[in-house]
Amino acid sequence: MALTPRDVEHIAHLARLEVSDDEIADYVDKLSSIIDLVAELGRLDTTDVVPMAHPLDMVQRLRPDEVTEADHREHYQRNAPATEQGYYLVPKVIE
Repeated sequence: MALTPRDVEHIAHLARLEVSDDEIADYVDKLSSIIDLVAELGRLDTTDVVPMAHPLDMVQRLRPDEVTEADHREHYQRNAPATEQGYYLVPKVIE
C-alpha cells in the first residue's frame, strides 16, 4: 500500500508532529515500506507456529515470597499531622 503525501500529513497531524514539506517525501517512502512489510508478514502461514513468550527456553527465576523488612508505619506516622486507622489524612482537594 503506497501512502500519499496527504496521508503522511494527516498522520503527522494526528500524532501532533511537525513535518516540513521536504521531509514528507522521505516519510512517504519509509512509511509505505513499513506498511508493505507488515502486509507481507500478514500473508505468511502461521498455522503450525506455536506462540511463545520468550525466544529462549528459560524459566523465570523468582525470589521466595517472604517478608524482608519490618513494618515501621507507626513510627513514620508519629510525625504526620493527622492519621486515622493507619492512613494519612490530607485536606480535600477536589470538590
